[in-house]
Amino acid sequence: MDERPNLLGEYLRARRELVTPEQVGLPVIGVRRVPGLRREEVSMLAGISADYYLRLEQGRDRKPSPQVLESIAGALQLDPEGTSYLLSLVSDQPRRRRRQRPAAETVPPRLAGLLAGLPFPAFVEGRFFDVLAANALATALSPRLVAGANRLRDVFLDPAEQALFPDWELATLGLTAGFRESIGADIDDPRAIELVGELSMASPRFQQIWARHDILPRQGALMRFDHPQVGELILHREKLAITGTKGLMLVIYHPDPFGEQAEKLALLASATLPTEPPITRPARSAGSIGI
Repeated sequence: MDERPNLLGEYLRARRELVTPEQVGLPVIGVRRVPGLRREEVSMLAGISADYYLRLEQGRDRKPSPQVLESIAGALQLDPEGTSYLLSLVSDQPRRRRRQRPAAETVPPRLAGLLAGLPFPAFVEGRFFDVLAANALATALSPRLVAGANRLRDVFLDPAEQALFPDWELATLGLTAGFRESIGADIDDPRAIELVGELSMASPRFQQIWARHDILPRQGALMRFDHPQVGELILHREKLAITGTKGLMLVIYHPDPFGEQAEKLALLASATLPTEPPITRPARSAGSIGI
């Protein structure tokens, strides 16, 4: 028996349950006992046999052709990102068993000066959404944006971080979908297992969203914050891949120039400036005082 996780079957089942018959033009007849589409409806829409589709969901066939998967993706109305993720779950390469935690992610030294010099909140995010480095303005935006923190843990479990996002439910959808895209098929990575297990136990919201199997690229977005010092703050978020690393991103929040949001961010930045001690001059000895 194949003891590997049935990622393909789990994804197909989760996405099938999110598509209604009305969305694909099927008539609704009688009482439906399952959410979304039935297996036989997906197979009919995809042009494959119901038995073969059942084998895919149950993990008894793990090597369908790309053409079959693309037909199923069309039946499930997957977007390009969801389709790419579906295709990535099928590989001819045997999955290697991980016996040890992978080496810790490290920030390239060249980024230290860049982070410090940026006039906007910025931090480095790892594949598992760990904060690896952050500048002072990022920490002023959120005290949880410090090296060693994890964005998933903070957004789902920290009440102060939740209060920072007036659109918290929407933010959690995007965050979880981005995390799933980031780890891809490495769901059995020890770090992924640790995070998903912890959050599933502690957060019903995460458990609900994780079961949807949503996929979203780590990309730019417009973010709205309710900051305790400057009030509503609307910033653009950019996620830029760091060359020479495996999945590290430089995350930058920036406002539209010359507007109210830029003024608010400047006010927040001014609060992060270090207070310089008064300049003192050494006392001169009596013998050195000119008379």
